[in-house]
This record gives sequence, structure tokens and C-alpha cells, in this order.
Amino acid sequence: MAKVEKSSERRQGGTIKRVFRETIGELRKVTWPTRREATNLTIVVLIVVASMSALLGFLDFVFSQLFALILG
Repeated sequence: MAKVEKSSERRQGGTIKRVFRETIGELRKVTWPTRREATNLTIVVLIVVASMSALLGFLDFVFSQLFALILG
């Protein structure tokens, strides 16, 4: 019984180490963006978020006025 428990504990420890080793190996394969690319993409995301927020705010205002007009 004790051998089985020790064996599973060793496998657990080896599994965790293997997962971290494989994760680090995969992260080394990643092509990371340059600072300029990251900045440009961040600006694009902020512009899209701001424009979608404005559009949804405008539509919310229009529909609330429309329902207020219909209901009363």
C-alpha cells in the first residue's frame, strides 16, 4: 500500500514539473510583438471600444426616448 501511494506522489510531482517545462517551451516559441506593434494594437482597441460605447449609448438614448413616447 505504501509503495503505491509513494508512486502516485512521485508521478504527481513529475507531472507538475513536466507541465511547467512544456509551458516554458511553448512560450519560447511565441513571436512576441514589438513595443510599437503593441502600442498600435492598444490604440486600435481603445478606438473600437470608445466608438462602440458611443454607438451603444446613442442607441440606448434613442430607444429609451422611443419607448417613453410610445408608453407615455
